[in-house]
Formats: sequence, C-alpha cells, structure tokens
Amino acid sequence: MHSGLKTAVLMAGLTALFVVVGGVIGGTTGMVIALVFALAMNAGAYWFSDKMVLRMYKAQPVDRDSAPRLWGTVEELAGRAGLPMPAVYIIEEGSPNAFATGRNPEHAAVAVTTGLMDLLDEREVRGVLAHELAHVKNRDILISTIAATVAGAISALANMAQFMLLFGGRPGEDEEGSPLGIVGVILVMILAPIAASLIQMAISRAREYGADRGGAEISGDPEALARALEKLAYGASRQPMASAESHPETAQMMIVNPLSGQDLMQLFSTHPPLEDRIERLRALG
Repeated sequence: MHSGLKTAVLMAGLTALFVVVGGVIGGTTGMVIALVFALAMNAGAYWFSDKMVLRMYKAQPVDRDSAPRLWGTVEELAGRAGLPMPAVYIIEEGSPNAFATGRNPEHAAVAVTTGLMDLLDEREVRGVLAHELAHVKNRDILISTIAATVAGAISALANMAQFMLLFGGRPGEDEEGSPLGIVGVILVMILAPIAASLIQMAISRAREYGADRGGAEISGDPEALARALEKLAYGASRQPMASAESHPETAQMMIVNPLSGQDLMQLFSTHPPLEDRIERLRALG
C-alpha cells in the first residue's frame, strides 16, 4: 500500500510538472491543453505501453519453437512466481540488457537483447529473467512506462520552448500568454528535463531494489543475478545501447543503465549503484 501510494504521488508529480510547463509556455490555455494531453498520454500508455516500447526497440516475438531455452526458462520462472506466461521478445542489439513492459501481469512482455544472451550463461540469464518477472509481479511495468511517456513529453515541451525562442516567439504577448515571459521559457528549457529525471529516479531506484530481491526469491539463486549484474554493467558500459540513446526516457526500464553516461544528466541516473545492488543480493545468499 505504501509503495502504491508513493508511486501515485510521484506520477501525479510528473503530470503536474507537465501542466506547469504547458502553463509557462502557453499561459492558461497552455495549462489546459497540457492537462488534457497528459491524461490522454497516461490513458494511451495504460492500453498500449507494451506495444509502444517494443516497437521503439524493434523487438521480435519468439515462441517455444524459435527460442526453446529462453521460452522454457521464462515459462518455468513464471510458474514459480505464480504469473501467467508473458510474451517473450528478442531485440537484435549487441549491448546486453533486458526489460519488462505491459499494463498488468495478464498483458506483460519480457524482452532481452541478443547481446545479453551472448554474454551471460544460462544460470545468469535465468537470474535476469527472474528480476524482470519480479517487476511484472510487483506491477512496476505500467508505472515505468507511463513515467517514460510523460517524461519524454516534458522533454519535448522543453524543446518546443527552445524553438520558440530561436524563431522569435514571445510568450506573454497576449492575455493568455505566460506571465513569466522569456525568463520562464528559459527556466523551462533548463529545469523541466532535470525535474522529470529526478521524479523518474525516485520511481525507478526503489523498484530496482525490490525487483532484485523479488527476482532472487523467484529464482532461488541470488548469486546468479549478482553475477549477471556485474557482467551487464561492464558490457553496457563498453557498448551503450544505440536505440536507448535515441529514447533516453526509457532507460529506467532496463535492468542496467543502457546509456553512455557522458553528459550532465548522468548525475540523475534512474538506476541505483550496481555495487549496492550486488552487495544486497549477495547478502541474501
């Protein structure tokens, strides 16, 4: 109950931030439009979140015949967790990573990259899949996708503010305009993406710890997940995920940070420190 309330508050914060940004850019009219748009985005993310994210990463569905080991492992772990069998996808991507998406356990999907399958042994892959199924069981996957959708829209609004200034737009020139004018637009450009990242960070970090613990319980093998995280952290740092670089708002859905991390926003990482996660997992063993 506490986790659900916290998530609801954080999601309300993202929506409120979106409305405030709309107000700064377009005044009262902008706030109303932003509110309607935010509600529509949340509804769209609820019904179509899995399809949206899987399409972003060009994930391909697999079945028992095309990927028997992967499918069989997911099936075994889903049974241990008391979950319906999720859809299983593979992403043709050299960077090792994985994520789960969907609106509820009955409409869930688990995706892994080919890089992950090549890097990890079967025991470690099993640990990663258990982690993703823990996200499904904890109902984290919907929240993560909605957060990614709204945060991406906030960043898009910030870009709109930048174009407004570049092409001579002046908020506040009419009675419906923003009372903060150009100063407000500049602040939106700088602060809105940072605020969205902070809210995503608050959502994601606690849930990664919970999924690590839940995954260890589902698999009965915390050491396998700890070893997988060590390898994934090294592999992802050596080869950042190209598709995630194009959609950084979805980075918080991955089991490890898929971004190159060479810019200032890496200070606001949505993932808790790998060393801490690994230490906690090994303490369970």
